[in-house]
Amino acid sequence: MNGGGEGNVNVLVSGAGGLIGSALVTSLKSDGHTVRRLVRGPAEGDDVSWDPSAGTIDADALQGADGVVHLAGESIAERRWSDAQKARIRDSRIRGTSLLAESLAKLPTPPQVLVSSSAIGYYGDRGEEELTEDSPPGDDFLAEVCVEWEAATAPAEQVGVRVVHIRTGIVLAPGGGALERQVRMFKLGLGGRLGSGRQYVSWISLDDEVGAIRHLLDTATARGPHNLTSPGSVTNAELTTAMARVLHRPALIPVPAFALDLVLGEGLARSLVLASQRVVPARLQEEEYEFRHPDLEGALRHVLG
Repeated sequence: MNGGGEGNVNVLVSGAGGLIGSALVTSLKSDGHTVRRLVRGPAEGDDVSWDPSAGTIDADALQGADGVVHLAGESIAERRWSDAQKARIRDSRIRGTSLLAESLAKLPTPPQVLVSSSAIGYYGDRGEEELTEDSPPGDDFLAEVCVEWEAATAPAEQVGVRVVHIRTGIVLAPGGGALERQVRMFKLGLGGRLGSGRQYVSWISLDDEVGAIRHLLDTATARGPHNLTSPGSVTNAELTTAMARVLHRPALIPVPAFALDLVLGEGLARSLVLASQRVVPARLQEEEYEFRHPDLEGALRHVLG
């Protein structure tokens, strides 16, 4: 991705206040790049205002971006999956992505690249099967959302924008995300495997999530789906054991599947916690992306200090 100034690129980021977005913005700015945020409500400074639910966006302000990273969307794990919550999850992703892609497609000079969020939920619950970017989608709610989410970028692709879909796994980050909740349980002495513990967990460190996004912004041959996971998926039992070692806490209290169904709701528990997804980052490896944290225990020690 070549910017207008020497070595400088202009990147527009949606979801810039989230776990991944805030780390990405910091990384880009630290290297001297210009970052503008796509924000709800009135825009400040160089930010761009939009409201996906209302279908409005300040299209004129989009002009000048060399690349766009689209991370915005309703949290999947924030609350139980009622029909209304599932509709919010679907609409926030598909409406927002359609609005952005259509607006970029109408610009006199569209950006060179759009890196748009997706998730490994695309594959559904697949047991021990190794999943690459060429594997077909699953058939549950999250898989259906991911298929529609990725398809919503079509208007940008049709005008020549290089589109990359990032199918992100569980992001290991300090003080946030799924890891924070598990750490709290371990510190209370309540750590243990979830369900059978045999389900595969595909994870990536926050450093590698940001590093991979930047790699995809800069790699002109990268397009289409990319799995953003570490090279080594582990089972939930292996994850639990590694966390116990790193935190010097026991992992003695397994949480049965029925208890997770009661606490989280069956749909959320089965899709996010108990589903098995053994995902391989085949395209990142083909492109010779160098992982900072390829093994789980090293990643946990880095993230948890």
